[in-house]
Amino acid sequence: MNDTLQRLTLQPGALALSDLRAVWGGHQRLDLAAKAWDDIAASAATVDAIVAKGDPAYGINTGFGILAKAHIPNDQLATLQRNLILSHAVGTGELLSDTIVRLILLTKIGSLARGYSGVRPIIVETLVALYNANIMPAIPSQGSVGASGDLAPLAHMTLAMLGVGQVRHDGVLVEAVDALRAAGIEPVTLAAKEGLALINGTQVSTALALHGLFMAERLLEAAMVTGSLSVDAARGSDAPFDPRIHAVRGQPGQIAAAKIYRELVAGSAIRASHLVGDERVQDPYSLRCQPQVMGAVMDLIANAGRTLLIEANAVTDNPLLFEGGEIISGGNFHAEPVAFAADTLALAIAEIGALAERRIALLIDANLSGLPAFLVREPGLNSGFMIAHVTAAALASENKSLAHPASVDSLPTSANQEDHVSMATFAARRLDQMAHNTAVIVGIELLAASQGIEFHRPLKSSETLESVHAQLRQHVAPYDADRFFAPDIEAARRLVVDGALSASCKELFTVLHP
Repeated sequence: MNDTLQRLTLQPGALALSDLRAVWGGHQRLDLAAKAWDDIAASAATVDAIVAKGDPAYGINTGFGILAKAHIPNDQLATLQRNLILSHAVGTGELLSDTIVRLILLTKIGSLARGYSGVRPIIVETLVALYNANIMPAIPSQGSVGASGDLAPLAHMTLAMLGVGQVRHDGVLVEAVDALRAAGIEPVTLAAKEGLALINGTQVSTALALHGLFMAERLLEAAMVTGSLSVDAARGSDAPFDPRIHAVRGQPGQIAAAKIYRELVAGSAIRASHLVGDERVQDPYSLRCQPQVMGAVMDLIANAGRTLLIEANAVTDNPLLFEGGEIISGGNFHAEPVAFAADTLALAIAEIGALAERRIALLIDANLSGLPAFLVREPGLNSGFMIAHVTAAALASENKSLAHPASVDSLPTSANQEDHVSMATFAARRLDQMAHNTAVIVGIELLAASQGIEFHRPLKSSETLESVHAQLRQHVAPYDADRFFAPDIEAARRLVVDGALSASCKELFTVLHP
């Protein structure tokens, strides 16, 4: 075990977004707060008492779903739980990334450790051991409707605990039984209630949505930087960022965004040149209305973050055990809050890309920008950014379709026992594709705006934006004549996705990271 890793002590129910971002950003060693073990053991003892008493209790000594009326004898309870996992492990599609699986394990551990789920300490110990050994269960990405929990993907997670199926150990796909043996982890035999507790829950859809949230934050930061570069490239005005405009409207995200734009362009000599002899009265909306659009995006992202933080700390399996041995069936596994948050993030991600695409279109249009056509000398001989913009338009259009709300759809399952579902898992899963589409669009804007700024030399942009420009030029040369363009776009996209683009001005974005 690597003892040099940073450590995270999990206080069940008290994860912060900063904790979740840290886990999203890389592997850490996980410790569980000491008190949690007492809560887990007490909950497991309640299940033992129910089994000993023999009265029917859903998920403990009955069948599942519409088969809940079937009573299961005590000597078959372990078989019942194992059969549940094997029969529910029906996922398909590409495997979820280790980043997503880490978040799944973390939030599942946190949920079970609150002491309402009835699992024994060995179950949580095994999940923690898998996490710390960097043994990530192989979880297919498709097969959950986001109600009754993320049943199929969480069943695949649980298979690894049984030593069945495959896992990724330090990124390499191997048989689960071999990885567990190498790490000194014993496969578990599930007791009453434990299989159901493991596969009920919203941890997969929540982890996917958290990934979308953190990607949206990076895209927002990057697009505010590239949007500011575009203002200078087009010799636009910074008057629309005046705080008085935004104060009288009162929208908090808009006020915060305008402040960021003001600071990004502050001190620009290109901006100063706009004040002399420029007959334009107002800039196009893609420049002028950035605080209004990106501020609204900022508010959407913050709202989604609040919902997802609650869900990451929640107990979402069923039934739940409370003081006095009472067992209550409910529906915390229904992922509607996650679906709504994911649909909101889809809108935010789509709009970030849509506005950036419009700025690219502005910059390549000589009539609007005052720059050489398609941002290249000798246009005609050279096509410049003509088709790079087409790529941006294609991806912005894809995002329009992907942004359609998934939560408005529902197909009944389990013989109509589960007659309304959230579709949260797909709602969250599609955010990754949307985020990468938008990262390409913003990357193309970075290239275009940086190219535009160079046509204004010897005038310089602000100190902050010049540092961003210099950072790009470490990876991509100026576009003097047509060349193989795709590698440039990939390099710019990587700066956006990695968060490197806004790293030099990170202090401006603290409002995004509560």
